[in-house]
Amino acid sequence: MQRRHLIAASAASLFMPLAARAQDLPKKITIVVGFAAGGAADHAARVVAKRLADNLGATVVIDNKAGAGGNIAHQQVAQAASDGSVILLGSVGPLAIAPHMTRLAYDPVKDLAPLTMGMNFPNVLVVPPSLGVKTLAELIALAKREPGKLNYGSTGAGSASHLAGELFADMAGIDIVHIPYKGGAPAVTELLAGRLSMYFATMSTSQPHIAAGKLLPLATTGLARAPFLPDLPTVAELLPGFTATNWYAFVAPGKTPAPILDKWNQELVKALKAPEVADELTRAGLLPAPGTRDELARYIARESATWGKVVRDRKITNE
Repeated sequence: MQRRHLIAASAASLFMPLAARAQDLPKKITIVVGFAAGGAADHAARVVAKRLADNLGATVVIDNKAGAGGNIAHQQVAQAASDGSVILLGSVGPLAIAPHMTRLAYDPVKDLAPLTMGMNFPNVLVVPPSLGVKTLAELIALAKREPGKLNYGSTGAGSASHLAGELFADMAGIDIVHIPYKGGAPAVTELLAGRLSMYFATMSTSQPHIAAGKLLPLATTGLARAPFLPDLPTVAELLPGFTATNWYAFVAPGKTPAPILDKWNQELVKALKAPEVADELTRAGLLPAPGTRDELARYIARESATWGKVVRDRKITNE
C-alpha cells in the first residue's frame, strides 16, 4: 500500500509542473489595438502593457491595426495563435455593433473569448470654437437651421462615436453627416483644422485641446455627469434618456484553452487594479472596470441587443 502511494505521489509530481506550465503566459506578448496610435485605445493599451510587462517579466508590444472601425484588428486576433501570446483590446463597435451592420469574416461570440472589461466611460461631445456655438442647445439649433451642412467624425463605421452621433441626430431631430476615420487622433486633427463640426471624443484624446481652448466641450454621453468633467452637463439633460457610453474590453482568440484565459483574466485584473494604472487611466477619462470573464460576456450580449435595435431603427449601414 505504501509503495502504491509513493508511486502515485511520484506520478503526480511529474504532471504538476506540466499543469503549471500550461497556465503560464508566453514571454513575448502582443496586444493588438484596432485604432491608430495616439488615440484613447492606444493610450489605454500602452498603460496596461507597461504594468503587464513588469508583473510578468515579459516583453509586451502594441500592434496598431487601424481600419474598418476596429474590425481589421478583431479579425486578425480571431485568427491568431491560441497560445496566449496575442490578445486584443477590443471595443464596442466590432464586438457589439458591427455584427448588426455587415457580414463579418469572424463571429465575435465564437471566435473571440472574453477576458475582462478594460475601461467603461462616457465620451465628450466637442466642437471647434470656429463653429460659433457654446452650448448643446445652440449646436442643435444651428443644425436645424442648416440641415445636412454640419458633420461629425467617428473612429469608423459602426464605432461607438458613430452610433453616438446617430443616436444624437435621431433624438435631436437633426440632419448631420457622418465622416469616418481610422481612429480618434486623426478625427481630432480634422476637428482642430475646422474640417469637422463635432466629434464624440474620448477624454484622453480631447483633454489637451480642451485645456488649451482649441476645442469646446458641450456635453458628456453618460446618464450621470462625468467625474472628469463634473461641471459639464450630459446630453441626457437636454435629450432625456440619451446614453452612449464607450468601452474597451480585453479578448483573446476563441480557441484559447480555458486555463490560459483564466490566467489572462487574473493578470489583466491585477494590472487594471494597480493604483498607478487606475490613476493614469482615470486622469485620461478612461475609467477602469475590471471584472470576470462571464461578466464581460453578459455585458457584450446586452450591448449587442441595445445597439442592434439602434442600427435597425436608423437603418444604419457600414457605408
